[in-house]
Amino acid sequence: MFTFGRIVFKPCVLIPVYNHEHAVGNVIKHVLAHNVPCVLVDDGSNMACASVLEKLAAQHSSQIMLARHARNEGKGAAVMTGMQQAFSAGFSHALQIDADGQHDTDDIPRFMEMARAHPEAVVAGYPIYDGSVPQLRLYGRYLTHAWAWINTLSFTIRDSMCGFRLYPLNSAVALIKRHPLEKRMAFDTDIIVRLYWEETPIINLPTKVHYPQDGVSHFQMLRDNVQISGMHARLFFGMLRRIPKLLRRKRKR
Repeated sequence: MFTFGRIVFKPCVLIPVYNHEHAVGNVIKHVLAHNVPCVLVDDGSNMACASVLEKLAAQHSSQIMLARHARNEGKGAAVMTGMQQAFSAGFSHALQIDADGQHDTDDIPRFMEMARAHPEAVVAGYPIYDGSVPQLRLYGRYLTHAWAWINTLSFTIRDSMCGFRLYPLNSAVALIKRHPLEKRMAFDTDIIVRLYWEETPIINLPTKVHYPQDGVSHFQMLRDNVQISGMHARLFFGMLRRIPKLLRRKRKR
């Protein structure tokens, strides 16, 4: 635990989980190797995955907090549940990481060190991909990034979709309580754009990303693209109301 002014730095790792029973154990093993507490959120997983999570929580009861959704509500909903649970438990920051093994857990110390130095900021990973990334997914991401740049009138957010990201919980939980956020795949973009609007500092940190060959994707092409499009539209109209404020902010830099 570290204190910076009035901010006590007490971080945890937050992992939303939905049917990743084959990968999550290895992810948690590598997370706990960094001696950091872990908040798991079971987002209505099947019995096999739920059983794996129960065993992991029992084996590491001093390091793991397990929260559950009775049914699948979406990645964003799971992250928001985890944030609120972590904040209530006294954690100051949460490092979100995916359960499928695509993120490099060796980078956890880098994210933590950056957050110690800048405790009020979101430390946002931007991916350095290897050859495993599906090209169609890569091109689709750039469209969302372009909309994030439009909706902030800024290039500050290098990657608006990366799920490897450290949040200051006071800012994130206050936003969750004040404004309904996207509950599924659009969440990562929705929250970081809105935090930017509220003048939360954003620090971009490069991180290696690998797509496992046997990875499980829960992205549903029609449903999630419709929701992401709707989110971009709402953010766009929100940006229009904030143009004077956003322009003043750019001039101050």
